[in-house]
Amino acid sequence: MHIEFLVEEPSAEEALKVLVPAITAGCCSFAIRTYQGKQQLLSRLANRLRGYRAWITEDYRIVVLIDEDRQDCSTLKGQLEAASRSAGLTTKSSCKRGKEFQVLNRVAVEELEAWFLGDVEALREAFPRVPAGLKRRKTFRDPDAVPGGTAEALRAVLQRAGYFRRLKHLPKQEIAKRISKYMDPQRNRSKSFQVFRDGLLEMIRCETQTRSP
Repeated sequence: MHIEFLVEEPSAEEALKVLVPAITAGCCSFAIRTYQGKQQLLSRLANRLRGYRAWITEDYRIVVLIDEDRQDCSTLKGQLEAASRSAGLTTKSSCKRGKEFQVLNRVAVEELEAWFLGDVEALREAFPRVPAGLKRRKTFRDPDAVPGGTAEALRAVLQRAGYFRRLKHLPKQEIAKRISKYMDPQRNRSKSFQVFRDGLLEMIRCETQTRSP
């Protein structure tokens, strides 16, 4: 199996370079196609999927990953599903459980940074001055619902620990690269990460079952 990942920014690419092999145990090849922001991905998605539909073989799969960014999650997911339908591709949400599908649409709630806050052990490996008790704080018990936004929360955590204090905006690619290499997909507390992980595993499992003699 080969999987094409469509993501909205380079930091997501950096994370997936590490996380996909960790989740799939290296059982598939993959490529990551990166856009210059969420709006560019959304505006070009339908045409991109129609292009795939014209030439992909039966062992190709597509994963679309996009940040919620405080939009309505159902509405955003609906846009992704509509783009897939218009291209004539089956999605996980449109087929019965256990059946093979071509496209997995996933939303990081509310941003990719929630996935990093969901694995405090990895965060501390990358940035050792981050306090060990972070995940026990009430604010961080649900990484997908951190008050004030996950990107802002991660910046505050790192700056209080003495990292990037002079920067108004964090170097997202560097942070994604540093944290993701320590992440354990099985311990992540972010619900949106768990949904992404489980959807990817189901995609692989369905394909394996279909191809089995």
